[in-house]
Amino acid sequence: MAIAQQTHWRVQKRMIVLVSLTARVLKIKKTFSPIPPYLGIWSRKIAILTCLLLLMSCHKNQLADNQAQVKVARVVSGQSLEVLGMAEQPNLISQVRLIGVDAPDLRQRPWGEAAKEQLEDLTGNTEQPIILEFDVEAKDKIGRTLAYVWKDKVLLNEELVKQGNALFVERSPNHKYNQRLERAQQWARLMGQGIWNPEKPMRLTPAEFRRQNL
Repeated sequence: MAIAQQTHWRVQKRMIVLVSLTARVLKIKKTFSPIPPYLGIWSRKIAILTCLLLLMSCHKNQLADNQAQVKVARVVSGQSLEVLGMAEQPNLISQVRLIGVDAPDLRQRPWGEAAKEQLEDLTGNTEQPIILEFDVEAKDKIGRTLAYVWKDKVLLNEELVKQGNALFVERSPNHKYNQRLERAQQWARLMGQGIWNPEKPMRLTPAEFRRQNL
């Protein structure tokens, strides 16, 4: 959340500077410009239009209060990440747990590794940022940040479920995208994707497997 607040402050500061510079330019043109009045009017209009376009650009890039832009340090499993940039220290690693998905344990071969590999593919280059979107409950019982993960406007939680590499598991009170995740799971089952492959289905849910293999 601190990242979102810092971004908001930087955008506000940039807007103030742009407005100040535009006002100064218009004042200088009015005082010293030797050009005809009708050209002076057009110059002022162009300067104002440029300022407005820059301000709109600032608003477009601004993150919502419930979002943070981070970089992936490491994909831990098909449902968890380590990221950089959550706190004020840019090099501090934070643990993130994807909301609404339950990926196979890495010991559940081959499904666990397949889920991890897909998440690695979805997050892509570690130098490219991802967006974390938060819901009602911010942390799980062991202190990991709970988030929906976005990359290039794609909801990664949904893609994992749609490709049959994770189960949709509703976890109240975080239910913003429950319908999307449920539809993704219905699609995966219908198409026999991943863990739903009728020729080689996953027999135990991740939760059942972990209980039996503590």
